[in-house]
Amino acid sequence: MSTAHITGTTGGYYYKLGKLFAATLLLLIGTTNAFAQGDLLISPLRVIFEGSKKSQEISLANVGKDTATYSVSIVDIRMKDDGSFETITTPDTGQRFAGPYMRFFPRKVTLAPNESQVVKIQLMKTSSMEPGEYRSHLYFRAVPDEKPLGENSKKDSAKISIQLKPIFGITTPVIIRVGENDANVSLTDASLTTGDNKKHIVGLTFNRTGSMSVYGDLVIQHVSPEGKTTLLKNVKGVGVYTPNKLRRFRVELDDDKPFDPHKGKIRIAYNLQTNDKTPVVREIEISLK
Repeated sequence: MSTAHITGTTGGYYYKLGKLFAATLLLLIGTTNAFAQGDLLISPLRVIFEGSKKSQEISLANVGKDTATYSVSIVDIRMKDDGSFETITTPDTGQRFAGPYMRFFPRKVTLAPNESQVVKIQLMKTSSMEPGEYRSHLYFRAVPDEKPLGENSKKDSAKISIQLKPIFGITTPVIIRVGENDANVSLTDASLTTGDNKKHIVGLTFNRTGSMSVYGDLVIQHVSPEGKTTLLKNVKGVGVYTPNKLRRFRVELDDDKPFDPHKGKIRIAYNLQTNDKTPVVREIEISLK
């Protein structure tokens, strides 16, 4: 199987050799409770095992009009410094896979319209785990409804035709944390630039420390010289996975939030998610001239 290269913040393309199909592989690192891709609704988007917790469930729901089948498997993923992802088979230095310590069932789910089912995840062999964070991803892949060759075909049999069918899938991280969560993060290198399409782009660098990943919501505001605050962008679920020490982040601002890029300042706040729900915020500002 070829390596899957995934671009962008949460998605990309997965190519498999030997079969003629393309599939969209969506990586769920957001903070909302559920996400729909195609006709599949999944909740929660991220499963975290901490403390004595040994089993959890993921709910799947078919919100489409047709019966659909999904296969469930494990994939391992690397986050690159620019926030993009790619599938891997060997962990990077400092990275640990959760797959060897988890089992899940069922491995295939068929859902009628408006039907739902849970996939159960259980931990195993946890006594052999060293302190740190372990991560793998469950991949929910749509299984195509294959029709026999020649069915509904009136084309010239002497000609060869190839049909590429899109196959959609969702991945959600399963994270096992062993020991104290000592993760922390700081923000540096904040900048405001203009892209080729004339839209404003905010850039910054996340600097992660500790043995665990960090996740949070990014709030970008413009503060005028008079103190008026305008929300420019709200980005949910921005994370830095282990073993990465940094992530270079760029986000394009929306056109419907006008502001003066030469006056005031841009305030960027990163609201970290914590175990005890205690608010932890990291901030950085850009002075505009």
